[in-house]
Amino acid sequence: MLRTSFLMFFFVISTVAQVDVKDFLGTDFHRERRQKLTEQMPENSFAVLFSAPIRNRSNDVDHPYHQDANFYYLTGFKEPHAALILFDQPVKMGTEIIQEILFVPDRNPLYELWEGEQLGPKRAKKMLGFQKVVSTSEFDAFTASMMGFSQVLHLKLVDDVRDHTNNPLDLYSLVQSFKKNIVFHHSEGSSKNYALDINTNSLSEILSSLRELKTPEEISMLKKAISISVVGQIEVMKAIDAHMSEREIQGIHEFVFRKYGAKHQGYPSIVGAGNHGCVLHYTHNTADPVGDNLVLMDVGASYYGYTADITRTIPANGLFNEQQAAIYNIVLDAQEAAINAAVVGVPFSTPGKVARNVIEKGLIDLGIIIEPSEVQRYFPHGTSHYIGLDVHDPGTYGALKSNSVITIEPGIYIPENSPCDPKWWGIAIRIEDDILITNEGPVNLSEAAPKTISEIEKMMQQPSALEDFILPELDL
Repeated sequence: MLRTSFLMFFFVISTVAQVDVKDFLGTDFHRERRQKLTEQMPENSFAVLFSAPIRNRSNDVDHPYHQDANFYYLTGFKEPHAALILFDQPVKMGTEIIQEILFVPDRNPLYELWEGEQLGPKRAKKMLGFQKVVSTSEFDAFTASMMGFSQVLHLKLVDDVRDHTNNPLDLYSLVQSFKKNIVFHHSEGSSKNYALDINTNSLSEILSSLRELKTPEEISMLKKAISISVVGQIEVMKAIDAHMSEREIQGIHEFVFRKYGAKHQGYPSIVGAGNHGCVLHYTHNTADPVGDNLVLMDVGASYYGYTADITRTIPANGLFNEQQAAIYNIVLDAQEAAINAAVVGVPFSTPGKVARNVIEKGLIDLGIIIEPSEVQRYFPHGTSHYIGLDVHDPGTYGALKSNSVITIEPGIYIPENSPCDPKWWGIAIRIEDDILITNEGPVNLSEAAPKTISEIEKMMQQPSALEDFILPELDL
């Protein structure tokens, strides 16, 4: 990677993407989302949202930029250092009547040389379908002039926004202007003849209720991400062997994602062999080789922002042994029962309770536990969360509603040295599918990924497209 020269001292090397306005959701989607939000805002209020900060990896290298999900949901804008203001009703600003303003950075040729093309205000207005887009240079004066409103809505401000001292209009500066002109000014008492209520709850609640219910466009994007992830699971089933490492298995999944146009994973890939699978969010993926263990693979492609979340657990040698099969079938039965219970109107917790009952009985029957209360030791998590722009997407977590998409992912994890027969030690199994809730019943969007023992073992006998992918030996 190139390093900045002395003449570029006021820029650091970051991985902010070039202009990428490819958006299968379309401008109408984002415009409608903004309208839905403003319809639920309190009377005489305005809302302020900020783009995600650039986060540092080490020294002068940043992590690849990922836009704040709420900001993208409402704008379609993918660049940093931006802000959005929405009003509950159209308001008169000078000679204009507006309800929305997007603040974006001006184009900077030197920045573009190093980081890639920017949209800038003029193109953002045209390409994103906004009523009004202006330079971030106007944000401070604009927020200082906000008068006559009863409430300002904003999300809780994150505390990891860096001050890019070379950029006077960075996100840090925008947030400081907002605090100075709105939050601190009114919380500490204002000389103006009105009181402004600072509301950090309503906006989050409105966005959670909106993002819980997926539009047809969003469901289409999720189906694409899920289909790509299913192919990844299938190709690993064909390619895996006991001599592979966890990171090689991870690499196959992510290679498939890229081949189908998914630029990223929705979350750090989890590939845990044997006892590693007992660590619920194991992402080290360092076992080399995986041996004859079960391999738990919790991976999901992110397709233009929308993420799948699928888990399969398979035997690296191609065959489940007796103990592995016994535990596996309990988890599978629990998952199938939970999926069938995921119907419109039931409490969000219902599928989890159904799965837990099946697992309790199964573990008691095998003699692994004696009392139902002991199940928590081996099944320590819930079964469901929403998915969408985030792998743990926001939602109300109330009764299940049509057009929400949830995971159902029971598991059994028996770490080494557990208080049971050692023959069970090191067995970790999770089975996870992505379920669309409909008025006609649950629809398993990831059902094409084999998950019965017979289906998995049969798939693992199929030839792999990677069999001839042989790299030269390294002289190390």
